[in-house]
Amino acid sequence: MKALAMDEANVSLLPTLDETADKGAAAATSIVTFSPVVTPRWQARLNLGFANDAGTSRMVERTHTGPLRVQKPLYPEGPQVCHAIVVHPPGGVVGGDELHIAVSVGAQASALITTPGAAKWYRANANGYLSQQSVNLQVAAGASLEWLPQETIFFNRAQVSLEQTVELAPDAAYLGCEVLCFGRTASGESFDAGCITQSTTIRRGGKLIWFEHGSLGGGAASMNSVLTLAGATVCATLLATGQALPATAIETIRGVCGMAAGEHGQVGVTQMKQILVVRYLGHSSEAARQVMIAAWQIIRPHMLRREAVVPRIWST
Repeated sequence: MKALAMDEANVSLLPTLDETADKGAAAATSIVTFSPVVTPRWQARLNLGFANDAGTSRMVERTHTGPLRVQKPLYPEGPQVCHAIVVHPPGGVVGGDELHIAVSVGAQASALITTPGAAKWYRANANGYLSQQSVNLQVAAGASLEWLPQETIFFNRAQVSLEQTVELAPDAAYLGCEVLCFGRTASGESFDAGCITQSTTIRRGGKLIWFEHGSLGGGAASMNSVLTLAGATVCATLLATGQALPATAIETIRGVCGMAAGEHGQVGVTQMKQILVVRYLGHSSEAARQVMIAAWQIIRPHMLRREAVVPRIWST
């Protein structure tokens, strides 16, 4: 995907899912030649709200319909930060399913949201039903939100649309991470058919500071283009916006994450005016995971003034 940040100079980032058509014929080949039928099969919604109650961040809203749940609020690092684990009981998303998640963090509250394991997006049925997920995150004045789901696995022939919007108050902080795996390579499966469309938008004080959109067709030439995945099967991105990190911290992230990526992975770290971007490109979901955790462990103390307490669920 190509990232656009308002009022920023053009910055070279590692390629992810797709680039705009004017980058050449290689990118153009990622355009899918079919249009999946959008027919809902199983709709699920989850609304979460957090508020500051005399120094304790409490979960004050927890409503759901369909197979989306959240476990009880957890406080592994004290009352200032509420941890929540979003659970999708079916264990995977099939063609036609829709998931909608909305999170609101009130003024001066802090929340960390993760998942118990990998999200699995199964192959579309013969009728080509599209699976969809929308995530809307709102963070009020002086608040912080860490959106840290575990990896996402796209099965071959999956047809998926992912949309995420983040609305931040002028002084709010946000850290978000994703690890995308194309095909079940451990089982010998490649992603040679299907379509993944993704869109991420971040606004601070109503002003657009990040926009990324792309569509990748399984088996398209762009899967191997240097402008996109360059033949990789795993890509990961961490976005952090809040207090800017010092140059020494950026260099530390580059060194630590480079080691975590291993010999066959690539890492890019870019500090822009309003957002910090960490990228991984390679073939290992475990390496991608370690890169993202390593970056988060350095960024969090600088940006949120908190020690990076790793959620226990990540180790189970």
